[in-house]
Parts: sequence; structure tokens; C-alpha cells
Amino acid sequence: MRTYLVTGGAGFIGSNYIHYMFQKYDSQIRIINLDKLTYAGNLENLKGVEDRDNYTFIRADICDRDAVNQIFQENDIDRVVHFAAESHVDRSIKDPEIFVRTNVLGTLVLLNAAKAAWELPDGTYQEGKKFLHVSTDEVYGSLEEEGEYFYENTPYDPHSPYSASKASSDMLVKSYIDTYHFPANITNCSNNYGPYQFPEKLIPLIINNALQGKKLPVYGDGKNVRDWLYVEDHAKGIDLVQEKGRLFETYNIGGHNEKQNIEIIHIILDTLREMLPESDARRELVSDDLITYVEDRKGHDRRYAIAPDKIKKEVGWYPETKFEDGIRKTIQWFFEHEEWMKNVTSGSYQKYYQDMYKI
Repeated sequence: MRTYLVTGGAGFIGSNYIHYMFQKYDSQIRIINLDKLTYAGNLENLKGVEDRDNYTFIRADICDRDAVNQIFQENDIDRVVHFAAESHVDRSIKDPEIFVRTNVLGTLVLLNAAKAAWELPDGTYQEGKKFLHVSTDEVYGSLEEEGEYFYENTPYDPHSPYSASKASSDMLVKSYIDTYHFPANITNCSNNYGPYQFPEKLIPLIINNALQGKKLPVYGDGKNVRDWLYVEDHAKGIDLVQEKGRLFETYNIGGHNEKQNIEIIHIILDTLREMLPESDARRELVSDDLITYVEDRKGHDRRYAIAPDKIKKEVGWYPETKFEDGIRKTIQWFFEHEEWMKNVTSGSYQKYYQDMYKI
């Protein structure tokens, strides 16, 4: 039985990945989920998984060398899938230090622990061991021209403390590949959306606010462009890179769904009005009049767009979910999990929201 160490598995993408892997492999694999459970980590995301014999949850910080080393000493880890990270640009602008600590130092701790556990006396590594570092397209900076795309050889040009910390962690992994011939891959993905996403991010924020008749904050002119990827497609891409990707390579995972932020908001509003029954009182709350333009984010990148040519050619992955379908599935999930949303938006989230948008 192959054993996976998944870091940040209680977060949005990590929990979706765990669900996907158990759906695909069932009892053929074992997953150890290492998560600190920050504000964005939620064990409610893993209901239905927690009682499995081949699943273990460990609450620990990836920066804790002793805790991470102990996991490797007590378990024969075959694969590391490294999601754990501070990931919200706005929070990185307010408090860059925690992003550098978690995203850079935490990645280094994991690399050292895996290297120590897997390396043989001759400097090679045990067969089949792999480390996959999950990163972002934001490390590439901003695209200005329509028709331009990020490729794996696009020079890094991060503009926010978040993207700078992710670029730094990417470089650390690359350095271990080049210096130690460490068995790793890097994936850089576009904006994810889907179930379990914390509502500081655009799509769940707009869904949640619109259903309550609250203002919908839009940075700047709303014309910043992002490439949207349904989270289950991303999980499939990560698995395929581990199974079929060439060791030491970087693969971009993009959704081919480029849309302006304001376009996303209008799609959500239209879809909510379409999906809510006439008898649902919330239908009357969903209005374009809720759109409220706020001061633009500092250093706001104008456009991201990934060309997933390499991953399609080498491992056979492509984004299967059209945005129109993915957004309906996402909204339906939030309809069915109102209690989850209430729980994650209580308490400190309200203060964060007021401080961030001031509306």
C-alpha cells in the first residue's frame, strides 16, 4: 500500500484532493493528512473520510522540524503532496512575515525531512519516492497583452508578498532537484474554485454575500483577468503528474477559463437567480445593485493565463469542467452546505471582512 503525506489536507484544495484520491484508489492507498488548522483549515471538509482505516490526521505545523521528522521516522512515506501554505494575497499584504515563515521555511523543513528519509548512502533515493510541490501561476507576475500565456519557462516576476513567498519555495524545490537530484516535481496552477473554498476568495465570497443581500466588493475597475480551474480537475492533474509526469519537471495546470472579475460576479448573480426557486426569499436579495467598487488591491496583477500544453502532451491531462458547469456545481454545493458557510464566516471572519473592504 502506497503512503501519501498530504500537507494542508484540511484546506480547500487539499481536502478536495484527498476526497478525489480515495474515490479513485479507495483502499489501495494510505493518506496521512498534516495540517496546522489555521483559519482556512477545517476538518468539516473531510467528513466521510475521517473514519477510514487508511486515513490519519496529524495536527502540526510544517515549520516544526521535530514533528515533521517524527512523521517520516514512524511512517514509510512514498509520496509527499505539499499544499500547506498561507495563500491569500490580501493577508500577505497586511502580514508578510507569516507567509515567508510558512511558505518558505515550512517547505524547507519538508524537503529536509523527505531527503533524510529517502536518501541512500550512495546519494541516490529509494525507488518510487516522490515529492510534489503545489504552487501558483502568480509567481509569473502579470500578463499585459491579450493572447499571451504563462509557460513553464516563463521568467518569475512575483508582485505580492504571497507570490514572492511561493516563488521562493519553488526555487528551494528547484535547488534540491539541481543540487541533490532530489525526486520532485512542481505544479503551478491557476485560480481554483469549487466545494470547501474559504469565503475570503472571490467566488465563495460573492455567493455568500449575494444570498444575504450584502454588498459585493470589487477591486478597482473589476477588469482584472484570472484563469479559473475547477478544483477536482486540479486534483486529477496532480495525481497524473505523480503517476505519469517526468521527474524533476514543472507542469502548469490551467483551466482555459479566462474571465474578468466583474464577469465572474455577473455570471454568479445570473446563475443564482436561475437556480433559486421562485419560492426562495433569497432570490429577491440577489441583485446587480449589490456590486460595490472598492479601492484596488496594492500591486494588483492585471491578468493571469496559463497554457497547459505541456501537461496535456506529457501526461494526458486537460481541464474537463467548463466554467458554466463548474460554477453551477459550486453554487449547488453551497446551497447544500449552508451550515458549513455559517460556521466558517462567524467570529474573526467578520472583523477581517470589515478591515479588508471597509463596506
